[in-house]
Amino acid sequence: MPQVPPNRFTRWMGRTFLRVFGWKIVGTLPDIPKLVMIVAPHSSNWDGIWGMAAKIAMGFQVRVLGKAQLFWWPLSPLLRKLGVVPVDRSSPQGTVEQAVRMIRQSDRMWFALTPEGTRKRVDKWKGGFLKIAQQAQVPILMAYFHYPEKTIGIGDVYYPTGDMDTDMAAIRAWYQPWQGKNRGTV
Repeated sequence: MPQVPPNRFTRWMGRTFLRVFGWKIVGTLPDIPKLVMIVAPHSSNWDGIWGMAAKIAMGFQVRVLGKAQLFWWPLSPLLRKLGVVPVDRSSPQGTVEQAVRMIRQSDRMWFALTPEGTRKRVDKWKGGFLKIAQQAQVPILMAYFHYPEKTIGIGDVYYPTGDMDTDMAAIRAWYQPWQGKNRGTV
C-alpha cells in the first residue's frame, strides 16, 4: 500500500483532530499497491476535512480529485502536498484518461474519488470510477462516512466484473446503510 514517510507527530495530529471532534475510523486498509478508492456518501464540504484527517492519521498516500477552482494561493500548495489533483470537471473523458495514466505509470498508487461526483443528491452515480478501475486493471476499495455515529469506514475491496450495470448495482447496495451529513446514498 502506498504510505507516506513515517511521521509519528503528523499521524498523532490526525488521530487527535478526529478524536477531539468525536470521529473514529473502523476497518483495515488492504495491502494492495494500486487501487481506486471510492468514498460515499459525499454530501458536505466537511467530508474532505474528515477524509484528509483520516488519511493523515492512518499514514497512507492517496491522490484525490479536486475542482480546479480550489487551487488558489495560499491553498494550492497545501492541497498538492495532501495529494489533491486539480481537475476540470467539464471534461469527464479527460479525467478518466488522466487517472488511468497516473495509475498505470505508478508502482504504487491509490486514487480516490466520490462516485456521486458532487455534494448534491443524485439518482445515478457517475461511472468514471468503474471505468478507471477497469481500464487500469485495479480493484476498488469502498470507504464511507457515517455521520450519525461519526464513523469513517474502510470497507470491502471490490473486483469489477466488466459489467457496468451489475458492478454499479452491487456497489450501490453495499453503500445503502451509510448516512452522510445531509443525506444517504440512495
